[in-house]
Amino acid sequence: MTIDRSAVEALLYLEARLMDAHRYDEWLALWHDDATYWVPCNDDDIDPARNVSIIYDRRGQLRSRIQRLKETAWLREQTPRLRRVVSNIEIESATGAEVVVNSAFILAELHHHEQYLWAGSTTHKLAPEDGGLKIKYKKVVLLNNNEALPNLLFLI
Repeated sequence: MTIDRSAVEALLYLEARLMDAHRYDEWLALWHDDATYWVPCNDDDIDPARNVSIIYDRRGQLRSRIQRLKETAWLREQTPRLRRVVSNIEIESATGAEVVVNSAFILAELHHHEQYLWAGSTTHKLAPEDGGLKIKYKKVVLLNNNEALPNLLFLI
């Protein structure tokens, strides 16, 4: 399968921009119907079916998570300001069914006059659909996933 690297990069940059702007519905539209969003806790490769995860959502749970974020009144009044940098984008493999992409990110969060930095790596599995790519799987490994973490008031 021939992969258009610029299309892969454009999708990752678009996803980051939508998350930073809290454009949740548009972000969800980037996802495949059979999607998994996973942020492991305490180890990078635990079995999410047998261990606690920070996030382990399927498509329906993603919709619920977004709805909660949109309905949280106090969060709407003081939405965190976010800016993320996506880098080190590497296409690991590509078949007719999916493209596996690894990348790194730094995310700056400003909330209640406090600035926080988040860092980690991401694995996306992208599926061809309707002439483009959809996110079928996303695994975010936070650098500090073995530390106590605050509630995430945004998409990571």
